[in-house]
Amino acid sequence: MTRPANILLVEDQRIDIELTLAAFRQARLGNTVRIATSGEEALDYLYREGKYEDRKEYPLPDLILLDLNMPGINGFEVLKRIRNTPEVNRIPVIILTASKEEGDRTLAYDLGTNNYLVKPVTSESLLRTINHTEQFWIVLNVRDAI
Repeated sequence: MTRPANILLVEDQRIDIELTLAAFRQARLGNTVRIATSGEEALDYLYREGKYEDRKEYPLPDLILLDLNMPGINGFEVLKRIRNTPEVNRIPVIILTASKEEGDRTLAYDLGTNNYLVKPVTSESLLRTINHTEQFWIVLNVRDAI
């Protein structure tokens, strides 16, 4: 990718948002990280609804980091809708969740996640996870044009 990536972080917990953004800053990644604090907001962003209708201001993400356990529309439903919408179904979706449940992991892969990551406990391990995720999914991965 020749330009900085646009990443959509879908996370309802303020502390997890801050930790993830701090990891991106600490890793000195030049990507733009946009935040959706609910499944509803993520879908509005992806489907250009409400305040997100201007695609120049809110471009489609190159990567989505998606939490599973959110009130309202949860991460599973967001993932299902993404995979059933031709305009956005090829965007890589990485589940970033606290859930270690095998059933959650299986369902996420059945619904089409590209990767399932359990949120690291320490800031150092989160930094490593962010670095590895960015390196593979943004730098190395060759994708279809969206």
